[in-house]
Amino acid sequence: MWQDKSLSPSLSPWPQGLYSIKRHGATISNCDHEPVQTPGCVQDHGALLVLRAADLSIAQASENAERWLGLPPHTLLEKPVSVAVGEDGEARLRNFIAREPTERNPIYAFTLPARIGAALALDVTVHTMDGSVLVEFEASGRTSTAEPDYYSLVKKTVMRLQAAGTLQGFCDVAAEEFRALTVLDRVMIYKFHADLHGEVYAESKRDDLPPWLGLHYPAEDIPKQARDIFMKIWVRGVPDVRAPLHELIPLAHPDTGRPLEMTHCTLRGASIMYTEYLQNMQVDAALTMPIRRDGELWGLIVGHHYSGPAQVTYAVRAACEFLAQVVSLQHKAAQDREHLVYRLNLEGVHGQLVAAAAQEGGLAAMTDGSPTLLDGMDASGAAIYHRDRWWRLGVTPTELELDVLAEWLTSRPEFAIEARPLYFTDSLVRDYPLGAGFAAVASGVLALRLSRGGPNMLLWFRPEIIQTVQWGGNPQEMPLVTGPHGPRLTPRKSFELFTESVRQRSQPWREVEIDSAARFRLLVMELVVTRAEQLADLNADLLRSNEDLDAFAYVASHDLKEPLRGIHKYAHQLLEAAKVTDAEQRFKLEGLMRLTLRMDSLLDALLHFSRVGRVALAFEDVDLNEVVAEAVEMVGSRIHDDNTQFIIPRPLPTVRCDRVRCREIYVNLLSNALKYNNSAVKRIELGHIQPSEATNHLGLRPEAAGQIVYTVRDNGIGIQEKHYEQVFKMFRRLHGRDEFGGGTGAGLTIVKKLVERQGGIVWLISAPGDGTTFFFTLPREERH
Repeated sequence: MWQDKSLSPSLSPWPQGLYSIKRHGATISNCDHEPVQTPGCVQDHGALLVLRAADLSIAQASENAERWLGLPPHTLLEKPVSVAVGEDGEARLRNFIAREPTERNPIYAFTLPARIGAALALDVTVHTMDGSVLVEFEASGRTSTAEPDYYSLVKKTVMRLQAAGTLQGFCDVAAEEFRALTVLDRVMIYKFHADLHGEVYAESKRDDLPPWLGLHYPAEDIPKQARDIFMKIWVRGVPDVRAPLHELIPLAHPDTGRPLEMTHCTLRGASIMYTEYLQNMQVDAALTMPIRRDGELWGLIVGHHYSGPAQVTYAVRAACEFLAQVVSLQHKAAQDREHLVYRLNLEGVHGQLVAAAAQEGGLAAMTDGSPTLLDGMDASGAAIYHRDRWWRLGVTPTELELDVLAEWLTSRPEFAIEARPLYFTDSLVRDYPLGAGFAAVASGVLALRLSRGGPNMLLWFRPEIIQTVQWGGNPQEMPLVTGPHGPRLTPRKSFELFTESVRQRSQPWREVEIDSAARFRLLVMELVVTRAEQLADLNADLLRSNEDLDAFAYVASHDLKEPLRGIHKYAHQLLEAAKVTDAEQRFKLEGLMRLTLRMDSLLDALLHFSRVGRVALAFEDVDLNEVVAEAVEMVGSRIHDDNTQFIIPRPLPTVRCDRVRCREIYVNLLSNALKYNNSAVKRIELGHIQPSEATNHLGLRPEAAGQIVYTVRDNGIGIQEKHYEQVFKMFRRLHGRDEFGGGTGAGLTIVKKLVERQGGIVWLISAPGDGTTFFFTLPREERH
């Protein structure tokens, strides 16, 4: 119904500076732009003079000046202010402005005694703004009887507020104390929800009035421009909602031609929409104060009077203003006291989770250990995206739904806030329509970004709770009336109870949960960064160590080969030249030659292994069918052979890998399959398993999930399970030196290194006498 758009020449139907609420009202086309900060009018219960700061001459006066000051407004214009307040009053004004902080800060200056033509003593309030001095005059309401001891009243109120153990109790005390101070018929604590609709959170009222506690009101009932004003002022009163308004004369400031900024004026004319709204609620007078929290408007303290106009004096308003500031300052402390036990439990669990993750080396410990993410937070499910996969706990959306949700979250402006990248909602579908598909399990979401780059994040979920919301009248009602300038919107008149069923919403996230989640993120980030730094240091050390080891292996094996060749040569010469006839001596020399040949083979294997770790890989798109054909040829066999059968059940895919190293993998696996096989017909099958087929195959490892797995299966002698890891170790043979054609025992070690250098893993399953199957992956951008 109302929007926050200041009146401007392009929006206003009237020339700039010639608008007033009293004269022009609002039309259906401009009520959204009602200039509530420059209304051009004052309320009936006082008069306003606008002075030039340079000489305190009167530039503007309200048209009701004669009633309060005894002089018609036109006779005041361009005169010194002394004509209205006397010479003594002008001197007091000058001294007051010189010593007090009056810029946009209304302060009581003095009380002007009753004079001829002005029957009442007037309280004078002053503030300055943009080179003007705004002087407001109100009936003081002071009597000869002693004023209440406002200090004692305020002190008692502050003590009661500080003693409240819960936020609800705190607000109940505030409503009671403000009503006792103002003597109004009803005082409410009005809370704004995330979507800016309001709820009566606490209430103190006259016994015969109907209760409004718990009723909800649409956001349009208190429009944005009104909420914005309450971030600038601490008290706003309308003593008589039916009293006439009085324009400023002239409407525009004569020196600037602009309308007067009246945000901080106590007498600022009230919006027609606001006074009609109050009249529709049968309210005669109102007093409103803000509750601010962390730089935002949490709610309002709203007082209503139903038994006639109610003038709240300056002294009472000053006490209310002070208490409103106390309530704003103490409000969060009251909630913190209420949630202290919950906060301590949350932070205790979060500390244990971080310790477990640090000890076990990964965030997955937070979902499968004890405690878990659900032991602290009041949520039904949680999920972590880390190391390119989801870790889920409790009831959550599917991984596919989480993938799409995570992509959307990373684009949210909340996730771009470096200091606090956090998103929370109790109605996900309101921001993310696709959330309707899983609203039953995740209408509420609290999400944290865990890395500056990438999709790493932590989410908690709350399920849908079907709620019944009681509104003070139908929130959809938007009636029209005919005004002096045509049809215009008017506030709704019905405030009968209206019940609405609300779906796709969860229990709201409490502030203690949001704050604890933000602190938890810092702990996790510190852990992740620390571990990343440690891992980087370890990787650097490991890289240097591997490089040194490879260099040592290369140099040692290369340098050892030369003396070894000499030993072999001299042994051969001794055997031939000396014509050794002694059988024992000849056996020893022949043994020495065999040992040098074996040592030479071991050094060749060591040289090759060191080169595998040092050579740069060249990745390209490779047809594995061609690679296998080359490997078969290199092991000295043919695809079709009477004694050997090579079976390829279906064509192998094209994969991005290093062609030469991949061929070497197959050469070593095929050599092993041929060597350790005593069957009459050696049968070797080369296949692959697509990710969609993984559930139908035994022996697949979880680490290979989502990847193509390549297999080499034979009908050879098999391997006992206890030797599975041994076969991949350097120079480890399971058989005698000369059995099955001999060998160095380096082939499978080289296979493992070649696979791991390309980002894959290799393993096997086997049974003695039933053959062996080797599995390996090549996870670099596999293509079909």
